[in-house]
Amino acid sequence: MAKQGIRVRLDGPASESDIPALRSWLERERLLEELMRKGALRIEERPRTDESGAPMGLGTDILITLANAAAGVAVAELVVQVKKAVAAWKENWRTVESGDPPSDSVEPVDVDDR
Repeated sequence: MAKQGIRVRLDGPASESDIPALRSWLERERLLEELMRKGALRIEERPRTDESGAPMGLGTDILITLANAAAGVAVAELVVQVKKAVAAWKENWRTVESGDPPSDSVEPVDVDDR
């Protein structure tokens, strides 16, 4: 069985500090924090790759990896939660930064094929 996961990607005017800041934000989200504590989920930064898994130069993604059944949490439900968390992070970003926040994409991925 392939490992399932969620890839979070920031584009546009993203700075080097945005990825670690978003990762920290996600790690404090209640559901994600609970799943990490149970060992059912990992959040890590990975070099950006294309669909074939080849490196795409500079850039980093956040990869949320689910362990097996991840305590009964469906990937689709988790994607919705992660999208809400990223939207909340962007709203917070607007209060502390000037300009437009980075654009984002949140999508399920097969971690083995990433």
